[in-house]
Amino acid sequence: MPPLPVIDVSSLRDGPPPSDLARRIDEACRSTGFFYVVGHGIDPQLGADLDRQARQFFALDEAEKSTIAMARGGRAWRGWFPLDGELTSGVPDRKEGLYFGQELGPEDPRVAAGMPLHGPNLFPVRPPELRQTVLDHMAAVTELGHRLVAAIAVALGLDESWFDRHLTADPLVLFRIFHYPPMPDGDEGWSVGEHTDYGLITILAQDASGGLEVRGPEGWIAAPPVPDSFVVNLGDMLERMTGGRYRSTPHRVRNTSGVDRLSFPLFFDPAWDAEVRPVPSASIRSGSRRDDSADRWDGRSVHDWTGTYGSYLLSKVGRVFPDLGAEVLADRAAAHEPGDRPTPR
Repeated sequence: MPPLPVIDVSSLRDGPPPSDLARRIDEACRSTGFFYVVGHGIDPQLGADLDRQARQFFALDEAEKSTIAMARGGRAWRGWFPLDGELTSGVPDRKEGLYFGQELGPEDPRVAAGMPLHGPNLFPVRPPELRQTVLDHMAAVTELGHRLVAAIAVALGLDESWFDRHLTADPLVLFRIFHYPPMPDGDEGWSVGEHTDYGLITILAQDASGGLEVRGPEGWIAAPPVPDSFVVNLGDMLERMTGGRYRSTPHRVRNTSGVDRLSFPLFFDPAWDAEVRPVPSASIRSGSRRDDSADRWDGRSVHDWTGTYGSYLLSKVGRVFPDLGAEVLADRAAAHEPGDRPTPR
């Protein structure tokens, strides 16, 4: 068994989150900020199809993959990026990937307004079935996300509908497929370096090769694959909203399995224009936040920021893809759109 909690969430399919489940989730969120969920009800065949079709795509030559390169996705930030094409803390990751999001046409008012990270997806010609599989997977895991944040709300002493009423009635949903080639012998680098996620929760499916590591209270621990499970971890906004009671935990990946590794994270986050404030929970002591900048991978405390989630996300993603980020940030500046507003200390 892995050192992280494995939580059966089958009861979430039958009604309100029971108190014993909320207690287990609260314990996991306060300790490592990572846990596995089983009993989620998502057909394992969907995951198997997604894995198989993704491998078919990544086996194509670069010329064919580049027909859906991210540069073609514009402000929507969708499509394929090559090996070393994404940065973590300024260092290229040893992975390639596909970026997807909610499928939005030009008639959507957010797309018409040029809102970043909103728009149509770029799907490859081959394999043709990948498009529908991705959309089906996103729909199923997004529904799981709504059930999980309901349980987290109860764990915080809130009404189960609190997140959906205030932040996630129309969540920002982003989905990635990452391909990690095996690290060469003697290479001490990382497939993806230490980082935290930005939003509320990440719901991750991973293949059987392993390589994910989580920074626990006593040091780095492995998060090996568990059959028919998802790994759930908390993002920066949940740590901010709870004053540090819940943890947005650094994690990293090194693929030393000798085979190609695939992972499938879905980011279930606040709405783009949602202003992220502390939760009104009796379990969160007023003024309990601490300066955590020394403990964070980028040296920046999530508590020293205020604004909409979209502003926070754009500032972070712009550092992952500097060229695309510079273009979109320049457009925002020209339009006088607000950005991050650090709180004076």
